[in-house]
Amino acid sequence: MKIHYGTALGAVALVAVHILMRMSQKFSDSLQYQNVIANYHFLPYALMLEVLLVLLSVHGFNGLRVILLELKQGSTYERMINYGSLAAMAALIAYGSRTILMAGMGVS
Repeated sequence: MKIHYGTALGAVALVAVHILMRMSQKFSDSLQYQNVIANYHFLPYALMLEVLLVLLSVHGFNGLRVILLELKQGSTYERMINYGSLAAMAALIAYGSRTILMAGMGVS
């Protein structure tokens, strides 16, 4: 349960930074293609987005895992839920990281 609280606190802090960064310019300007790509080229911000991706993925899939484990008991079911949650989390992080890396390197 501590991992759930830790990821929640970390995510809240980083989402606050993310929102403050978006408020540094007009909302419509922050959505322009050049500005979005510039965010990914700014390494500290891209790293923060990567950490935010990992925190939210761990938090979300851990919460889903706990809910699903409360629905039914059994060693096979629990093992399936644990491995399925880890696999889904890893897939989401891999796809999100791919997107951040491609945008940062300028690949369309």
